[in-house]
Amino acid sequence: MGVEPVVTATESSGASGLRLGADEKSRLLHLAREALEAAAHGLPLPATAGEGGVLSRPGAAFVTLHSHGQLRGCIGCVEPGEWSLAETVVRMAVAASRSDPRFRRVAPGEIDGLDIEISVLGPLVPVVELGEVEIGRDGLVAEQAGRRGLLLPQVATEWRWDRATFAGHACLKAGLAADSWQRGAKLFRFEAEVFGEEDEGRAR
Repeated sequence: MGVEPVVTATESSGASGLRLGADEKSRLLHLAREALEAAAHGLPLPATAGEGGVLSRPGAAFVTLHSHGQLRGCIGCVEPGEWSLAETVVRMAVAASRSDPRFRRVAPGEIDGLDIEISVLGPLVPVVELGEVEIGRDGLVAEQAGRRGLLLPQVATEWRWDRATFAGHACLKAGLAADSWQRGAKLFRFEAEVFGEEDEGRAR
């Protein structure tokens, strides 16, 4: 499933508000793979200060790793912070390979067999009525009593959940009861641009 520290939007939709083009997506995937290699071998992470355009703007993103079709790690940040989008992707790629509590660290010998997927998140929008949530388009964040859980848009699609089930699992992700969204927990929805190496013929 998704991750808490992780529909595909079309290129023109600008779901993330950043309007990523094919070149930017390819560059982010390349930076993520470079970061995985560097972290695994104790080398400096790729520099991102020279990245321009949309990659230099603040951005929220999740990096998901798969190995032979199975989830191998997923970490991200929910809202833009002080890092550029490029820097966020580099840091989240490393975190996904080393800091996802569900998995052991990715070993150097595993990296070549990993597939990388990046989700660039749009802004969080409070959910007033559950009917506002569109399966396949929206991800969900559930929040209550200092706890927060996030599920990416593709999770609901993969598991064929309806809105209520999706909301319940977002609450469970936050460590809350599944019906907490009906008992005071706040829900937020967001769109995401989702792209991966498999979409680009495993570009490096």
